[in-house]
Amino acid sequence: MMLLTIDTSTDSASLALVQDSKTLAEATWRCGQNHSVELLPRLSQLLNETETELKAIDCILVAKGPGSFNGLRVGLSTAKGLAFSLDIPIIGISSLELEACQHAESDLPIGPIFNARRGEIATALYQNKDNKWQQLTPEHITTIEALDSEIKGKTLFCGEYLPLIASQLKEKLKGKAVIAPDRPRRASLLAELAKGRLEAGDYDSPATLQPLYLRRPAITRRRHR
Repeated sequence: MMLLTIDTSTDSASLALVQDSKTLAEATWRCGQNHSVELLPRLSQLLNETETELKAIDCILVAKGPGSFNGLRVGLSTAKGLAFSLDIPIIGISSLELEACQHAESDLPIGPIFNARRGEIATALYQNKDNKWQQLTPEHITTIEALDSEIKGKTLFCGEYLPLIASQLKEKLKGKAVIAPDRPRRASLLAELAKGRLEAGDYDSPATLQPLYLRRPAITRRRHR
């Protein structure tokens, strides 16, 4: 099965072509807020490198959030558009789970952290326990201060936003906060996370799959003349 995996959750983006659990090609890069102008050219480049045609893709896996409003909108709309036009299934996976999966070899609970703006963070807890990948707490919005009561034991924290808040985490959580090495999110790992759903044929509907924002994006009110 040929899979196209897409992640545009934050200022970093990643694409991969995965066939039968083997990554044929992958691109991970810093795109800032340029998802809309960089995603399709990067996809075209990936297809050319592997001499793969779009019609050869059997399923699309996409990181559905939480994350950047603009990034998720671009990634989801691209994934859904391709799924509709190619008449193939689609599966949405949590962006926080993808972030945590980069450190699945750890014995500790893993707390991926995204910047949720307004002094808040988006997080969840995952752990590879008894050789089984588990979600311990759901995705939610919180603050660094509130984490002290949420986190019960030593936890590995990860994410591209982490360097900016690592000192605060250590100050608030003391010995409970372990800072993970910096690793870019790789879209190819979506294939591993979706393995069970792929085997079960548990797909999402392109018509109803929506980004996981956790809260509505801020919208400026229109000024009356």
